[in-house]
Amino acid sequence: MPTVKANDINIYYEIHGEGEPLLMIQGYSFNSGHWFTLVPEMAKYYRAIIFDNRGTGRTDKPEPPYSMKMFAADAKGLLDAIGLDKANVFGVSMGGMISQEFALDYPDSVLNLIVGCSNCGGKTSVIPTPEALAFLFNPDAAKFSVEERARATAPWIWTQDYIDSHPQAVETLVKVTSEYPTPPQGFAGHGSAIAGHDTCDRLPQIKVPTLVIAGDSDRLIPPENSKIIASRIPGAELVMVKNAGHAFTQSPDAVKAILDFLKRHPNES
Repeated sequence: MPTVKANDINIYYEIHGEGEPLLMIQGYSFNSGHWFTLVPEMAKYYRAIIFDNRGTGRTDKPEPPYSMKMFAADAKGLLDAIGLDKANVFGVSMGGMISQEFALDYPDSVLNLIVGCSNCGGKTSVIPTPEALAFLFNPDAAKFSVEERARATAPWIWTQDYIDSHPQAVETLVKVTSEYPTPPQGFAGHGSAIAGHDTCDRLPQIKVPTLVIAGDSDRLIPPENSKIIASRIPGAELVMVKNAGHAFTQSPDAVKAILDFLKRHPNES
């Protein structure tokens, strides 16, 4: 089980495939195992680097507060530790917030940027419904078993059509979530980082090719947020995946859009 010391914590990571490096950053309370559908596709063409954010999986779980700058520094420390100066950077949800911060703090380390189902924080953000916020930040969440919470998560990240046609996906979600459950300090730390996230005014500083992508039926982070992000980053491309929820990467259309974007912007060095 490979780990590296970076930014004063031990970070668990895996590398799948060969080629240009693609750093993949997961979201709120999720670990690297939650990339279970996408990594096999990305690894056919790229060196997919997945890891557990602080507070999750097999990475250290210090007490909060955490911040997006801290998460970005963790990711940069991981790249440094494995000997990479640059990578394509792809983050989803909270990982999309981290990827924005990474591109702003370490612009010379980003080949291409992909921001998935995320927001830029601040006054311009379109907030989720009260029901979605209650699910995400339920103070009574600790009363539920890991399996109960994982099963309750499924209809928030996938459309009902997807769940009906892919029942095994729910079982895999439960398995991955239960194998390395996120502890209370992980949830709290991720929540504090999200609360402090605000890149809106700085997004025009991002100069690398950027794809902003989200499901058009996202119930957790309204897809209007992706439109805002794309409007703030010069030259950014925007893709709305039809009939996809927050976990839009399960859609073949999303995989195609991501691969198409990366192939159109190869590393020339």
